Amino acid sequence: MMKRLLSAGLLVFVSTGAEAAADIYPSRPIRLVVPHPAGGTPDANARAVAKAIQESLGQTIVIDNRAGAQGIIGAEAVAKASPDGYTLLYTGQAFLVNAGVYRKLPYDIEKDFLPVSQVAVSDGYIIVVHPSLKAGSVRELVELSKSAQRMGYGTPGIGSSQQLAAELLNVMSGARLSHVPYRGLAPAVIALLGGDEVQVVFAPLTVVAQHVATGKLRAIGVTAGARWKSMPDLPTVGETIPGYKFVGGWHGMFAPARTPAAVVSRLHAEIVKAVNARQLRDYLVTGGYEPVASTPAEFRKYVEVDLAQWKKLIQLAKIPQQ
Repeated sequence: MMKRLLSAGLLVFVSTGAEAAADIYPSRPIRLVVPHPAGGTPDANARAVAKAIQESLGQTIVIDNRAGAQGIIGAEAVAKASPDGYTLLYTGQAFLVNAGVYRKLPYDIEKDFLPVSQVAVSDGYIIVVHPSLKAGSVRELVELSKSAQRMGYGTPGIGSSQQLAAELLNVMSGARLSHVPYRGLAPAVIALLGGDEVQVVFAPLTVVAQHVATGKLRAIGVTAGARWKSMPDLPTVGETIPGYKFVGGWHGMFAPARTPAAVVSRLHAEIVKAVNARQLRDYLVTGGYEPVASTPAEFRKYVEVDLAQWKKLIQLAKIPQQ
C-alpha cells in the first residue's frame, strides 16, 4: 500500500513538475541549430524567424551553424540533445532527402524528431542558363542536352532539392543533364557565370535575380505549378513537359523527440504569431516563399508524404546512395 502511495505521489510530482517547467518555458536562451553554413539562404531564413519570435518568447535565440555532411552533423546534434526545448533544429527539404541518399543516418527522422511547424514553402525555382548556351526555352534545353557531349547543372550538393528538380526533368523529358555538385549554391552560380564548368542552375529567384536583370544569366522557365506573378512572361516547365511541377524547398522547425507537448505548442504559437506579422511575412514573400506556419500534426503529415516522395524520385533518377 505504501509503495503504491509513493509511486502515485512520485507520478504526480513528475507530472506537475513537467507542467511547471513548460509553463515557465523558456527560462534561458535557446540554441537553434542550422545545419548549413552562415551566410546562405537557410541561415538567413533561420535568423529571420529567430529574430521574429525571440522578443515574444522573452529569451535570446542563439544561431548555431553546424554545417557538414549535407546537414547530417547538425541534425544529429539535435537528435541527441536533451528534449527540453532549448536545442532546436531549423532545416529544410535536404533534411528529408538525406534519408533516401544515404544508406545509414545516425538518427531516424520520424522517431528522433518532433515537427514543430513548417514555416514556409518555396514557390519553385527559376531555371537559368549561361547566355552563350543556345537554349532560349526549356524545350530547347532538353533537346540540346540530348545532342551535347556533356551539359552540366550545378547544385549545392548531392541530394539537394535543386538536384531533385533537375533529375525530375531528366526523368520526365529524357533530358541528359549531368550533375555537378558544389559546396553551396553560391559556388554553383559563380561557376555558371564562368560558363565553363556548368551551363544550367536551378535556383531561388533571390539568388540569381540580379544576374538575370543584368543579362549575365538567361532565365528560361520556372519549376512551379503556375507562372510567377513577378515574372508572368516566363513559362513553367509544365507548359512544355506536362505534369512537371517542383515546388522547391521549404523550411521549418523541429525539436528532439520527447520534448514536452506544451513546449512544442508554445513554439508553434509563437511561429504563427510571427508569420502573421508584417515584417516576417514580407521577408518570406520577397524571398519567394509562401508563409505556412502549419500545426505540428500538419507538419508531421507533410514530412511523411515528402519523405516517401523523395525516396521514390531518388530511385527513379538512379541517384547513387552514399
